[in-house]
Amino acid sequence: MTAALVPRHALLALAVVVVWGTNFVVIRLGLDHLPPLLFATLRFTFAAVPGVFLLRRPAVPWRELALYGVLIGVGQFGLLFIAIAGHIAPGLASLIVQSQVFFTIGLALAFTGERLKAIQLVALGLGAGGIGVIAAHSGGTTTLAGIGIVLAAAFSWGCANMVQRRAVGIDMLAYVVWASLFAVPPLFVLSLLREGWPAIAAGVAAAGWTTWAAAVWQGVGNTMFGFGAWGFLLTRYPAATVAPWSLLVPVFGMGAAAAFLGEPLPAWKLAAAGLILGGLGLTLLWPRLARLWLTQEA
Repeated sequence: MTAALVPRHALLALAVVVVWGTNFVVIRLGLDHLPPLLFATLRFTFAAVPGVFLLRRPAVPWRELALYGVLIGVGQFGLLFIAIAGHIAPGLASLIVQSQVFFTIGLALAFTGERLKAIQLVALGLGAGGIGVIAAHSGGTTTLAGIGIVLAAAFSWGCANMVQRRAVGIDMLAYVVWASLFAVPPLFVLSLLREGWPAIAAGVAAAGWTTWAAAVWQGVGNTMFGFGAWGFLLTRYPAATVAPWSLLVPVFGMGAAAAFLGEPLPAWKLAAAGLILGGLGLTLLWPRLARLWLTQEA
């Protein structure tokens, strides 16, 4: 594997984080008319169809695809959409959900028996401090419930990462497409139970072309392109080379929310972003920096 991204792959990584970051504005537009769980159902429907008829099923057990699909579909995006639909500002959601990095590391430590390093404790402390700053300023468009729901979505994303990492040597685009099949039924059932058929029918009736475009973009742009391209990069470069690019997601997320939704960027929000991104940066970049320092010392 190559240590650094070649220019065309760097542009691909940049395109992915731009799509993922600005996607929080697209989510907000879709939720203007569609109930959150129905919107999530449509997202994974468009991600699965027609892809399952074009891509061969990846050589992984059905239970792996099902588990990943439910964790990503219901756990991550189902909860995330519920949170953005009135519980938290989209820009802040794009920031808090990146705590999946901490959950992924914590789960890896729990299941591999590794010990937490001192630098990881510092990183977790910075991330927790950032969440604390946001919680202290909850109210209005951001509530404690919204923060909790997004953290639960991030935890589910971390669990999904643990499942996906077992799919070594697999076409990640096909993996995501086929796993999306398993996200659709539980999301639709939950939408019927929680939101009800009248709200579903009213949402579909009120949806215009921008709402449907947002739903299609969720499936095709954000899921198929985003996760497919990310998987492409991860199969060609070390994770430590690719993962730090995810630090740009909340940068584009908060910037797009401010530009297109008028979401304010007060000092406390920038401080929270600095703490969380600082923690993520230490977590993702420290191994490389430590190796570089040891090399120079030698």
